[in-house]
Amino acid sequence: MADYLVAMEAAWLVRDVESIDDAIGVAVSEAGKRLNDEDKSYVEVDVGATGCPACGEPFDSAFVAAGTALVGLVLEIEVFNADGREHAQRIAKSEVGGALRDVPLDIVEVIEHDVEDEEN
Repeated sequence: MADYLVAMEAAWLVRDVESIDDAIGVAVSEAGKRLNDEDKSYVEVDVGATGCPACGEPFDSAFVAAGTALVGLVLEIEVFNADGREHAQRIAKSEVGGALRDVPLDIVEVIEHDVEDEEN
């Protein structure tokens, strides 16, 4: 059994916004509220980053057109005592997906915590 940090990307749709900053604020707030309502306050919510195709510099994953925005969120959750990486991924998707129904989720990173290093 091992502990894992699982990072997922979520596509969040925000309607009736005028700026990218507004869209990001609304998306993070709505996702956090839905997670808190399901007692999942331990899930970290942040805006994702996308690399610029021309220069490679990262920028916020948000796009606004016609008052509607698509915001890429990063959701991180600690999974304890999982049997392996795939098991940790399934647990994370189940926990977060249950609270954020109808929100596309994709695993972007899984990091195993070395318990022995943390104890020393």
